[in-house]
Amino acid sequence: MAFAAIIFIAGVFLLPAAVVLGAFPVTLTLERAFPLNNSFELSQLVSRDRIRHGRMLQSSSGVVDFLVEGTFDPFVVGLYFTRVQLGSPPKDFYVQIDTGSDVLWVSCGSCNGCPQSSGLPIQLNLFDPGSSSTSSLISCSDRRCTVGLESSDSTCSSQGNQCAYTFQYGDGSGTSGYYVSDVLHLDTVLGGSVTQNTSAPIVFGCSTLQTGDLTKSDRAVDGIFGFGQQDMSVISQLSSQGITPKVFSHCLKGDDGGGGILVLGEIIEPNIVYSPLVPSQPHYNLNLQSISVNGQTLPIDPTIFATSSNRGTIVDSGTTLAYLAEQAYDPFITAINNAVSQTVRPVLSRGNQCYLITNSISDIFPQVSLNFAGSASMVLRPQDYLIQQNSIGSAAVWCIGFQKIPGQEITILGDLVLKDKIFVYDVAGRRIGWANYDCSMSVNVSTTSSMGKSEFVNAGELSDGSSLDKEAYKSLHVCLLAFLMHISILRIFRFL
Repeated sequence: MAFAAIIFIAGVFLLPAAVVLGAFPVTLTLERAFPLNNSFELSQLVSRDRIRHGRMLQSSSGVVDFLVEGTFDPFVVGLYFTRVQLGSPPKDFYVQIDTGSDVLWVSCGSCNGCPQSSGLPIQLNLFDPGSSSTSSLISCSDRRCTVGLESSDSTCSSQGNQCAYTFQYGDGSGTSGYYVSDVLHLDTVLGGSVTQNTSAPIVFGCSTLQTGDLTKSDRAVDGIFGFGQQDMSVISQLSSQGITPKVFSHCLKGDDGGGGILVLGEIIEPNIVYSPLVPSQPHYNLNLQSISVNGQTLPIDPTIFATSSNRGTIVDSGTTLAYLAEQAYDPFITAINNAVSQTVRPVLSRGNQCYLITNSISDIFPQVSLNFAGSASMVLRPQDYLIQQNSIGSAAVWCIGFQKIPGQEITILGDLVLKDKIFVYDVAGRRIGWANYDCSMSVNVSTTSSMGKSEFVNAGELSDGSSLDKEAYKSLHVCLLAFLMHISILRIFRFL
């Protein structure tokens, strides 16, 4: 199974997201919440990522368009969630967007430990299968439960015939419950017009028990929306029904304005390069072959990046920073230091490699290239591997955002690297593609229609979902932010 993380949510303004090519796009609303504070230490961000890494759970037409809001800044922890409508009559649920797990689950009535309210400006809801005219329970003999058993997303006991689940996370929290089938309501686009009240039957989890940090109200959401690769994921379910393609894409803005794009569909951009996914892996693993700084390949044994049970290179948008295999870290730092030795003096700040900068980092620091299988290189600007930690007088303190995991050879590419790029996760085609891009611009999203034709639809204008009160989010207590980053340290170790 893949990465998951407890996510705090709150609302901000929405931006137009995508131009869609296809016959059956679907629109939901994704919002990204973020605190406005730049005072956190790099070590706190590392801690936050580690808890994320520990929380691992094991051809169609249509596009789901999530409007992303927030701003990327490793010291301003942006978070992602969306609102989905489930049941008949439809009911709203705010769920964490999680590319590291497979299952959509929400809190249900009579839940033990499920938060009743949230410290964030959202209204929590409990799903009640008995109140939905289209809801039905999933038995252990149901084929859909059997599929979940194969991927460890479902369980069945000899004492009953109810298909159930239990997920444990690296921070000690967990959830368990049972599966139900009900309708997911979608705003759809057909023939260039919006058709409301389209729905699709899906299987999702009904949580009856939550433990640990999931019980805390200050960061509570209604559940988790898994975007993993297994058959129990909503992506797989909608794809099997011919509603959406088995591919999703994102483009996260890295400037102060924030925002971005997340779609179930393939963003089309001429400069996208693709690298094949490593076979038989539950994560989005790529074959990293070498690293270059200023065009010079670093002296790193390529076998360090080979994928095995405890090593490899993973693309994870739930990680704030980026992590290099331990044997690759020192050569990388040395190459950066050598490239800037005549301009700036490297300094250590709390064990992190940092620099005092009075000029633009783009004028000082070298270009870095991550070279993957398939002759696909990911070009990193200085702002893709450096983060500004604070200032001393007139000088800014910029630190290397890449970290290392002592004694481990795991490489994880988080938002520090992924921002300001289109990323396409072609699950059906077993590949991931990327290209540098201005994520404030519209994108073209491709999907195959049932008639074999393509249409242009401005999906970014379809959502009428209002953003949550920005001022309400600003009023959240600062201790919430500190705790958010503090809990992260266990994620990597759970992954390992």
